[in-house]
Amino acid sequence: MSQQRKSRLVPEVDFAKDGKQTGFIRLFHSTHDSAYGFLPVPIVVVKNGEGPTALFTSGNHGDEYEGQVALTNLIKWLEPGMIKGRVIMMPMANYPAALIGRRVSPIDDLNMNRIFPGDPDGTVTRQIAHYIDSELIPLADLVIDLHSGGSSLNYIPTALAKQSADPVLYQKQLAALRAFGAPYTYIQGGAQGQGGDQTLGSGADRRGKIALGTELGGAGAVNASGLAIAERGLRNLLAHLGILGQEHFVEPPAPTRFLDVRGPEMYVYAPENGVFEPLVELGDTVAPGTPAARIHMPETPWLPPVEIAFKAAGIVMCKRIPARTKRGDCLFHLASDLAV
Repeated sequence: MSQQRKSRLVPEVDFAKDGKQTGFIRLFHSTHDSAYGFLPVPIVVVKNGEGPTALFTSGNHGDEYEGQVALTNLIKWLEPGMIKGRVIMMPMANYPAALIGRRVSPIDDLNMNRIFPGDPDGTVTRQIAHYIDSELIPLADLVIDLHSGGSSLNYIPTALAKQSADPVLYQKQLAALRAFGAPYTYIQGGAQGQGGDQTLGSGADRRGKIALGTELGGAGAVNASGLAIAERGLRNLLAHLGILGQEHFVEPPAPTRFLDVRGPEMYVYAPENGVFEPLVELGDTVAPGTPAARIHMPETPWLPPVEIAFKAAGIVMCKRIPARTKRGDCLFHLASDLAV
């Protein structure tokens, strides 16, 4: 039902107009401090004639910065005369969260990448998700939503995709991921812990678009390697689509290594509250039974730590950052080689 109702958000840009337009999507939000005000969600559209459309988003989680910097730099570099087609860029997709550097919105405490397709009559975050899902994704041929580990996780810089159920679309995903050229690319099966079918990328896939994502680092900082991978990868995607000329395509140092993270055994969760001591580092290769971590309990220091072992073999792609942890926190996830 929500997908049939029009969004209440008002763009200051004209998506059909040639040129470079900068402005905001106005989300009217009446508060004690601003009775008739709006939240200004930044958007940039670069268009030149007919051709494919790419939709690039970041700041879906406000504490993930590599994508925000990469898009900010691309916005300043890209000009209409360089392209054929259209590029739509939203560097702070969840503007309230990105403005204060939080994973979730300070207004309604919602995680935007867990509520797609959103709701035009819902809270602020639901309205933004609905606008992206109903107004922007339909314009695009390819959508990439740039993420990293945020404040609580750190990743080896990687590209990713949820495997499309459409075999033809899946092959297009793989071709685009090869062009993006991250050192690693993992294929996920839509695990509920990673958003299931309620993510921006899932919304793009439902509409038959090439849907990609990234995890470019994290730890609440800007990973220099992840930023460089994103900047090269975004230009390569535009060249891959034919929006940019092939002279802008930069061959990656090596072909991307495809990995699989499907299956609950690829994730390690804290079984108790305490202080997390990791026993492996990002990039390590582990086997079933390899010690993963100890959880120490300073509140009862006479008790032995809880020891945790990996249940599967693979590469350590992701690691928790804060030492203080609670039962149910994700400590690691693995990935194993995938033949594609």
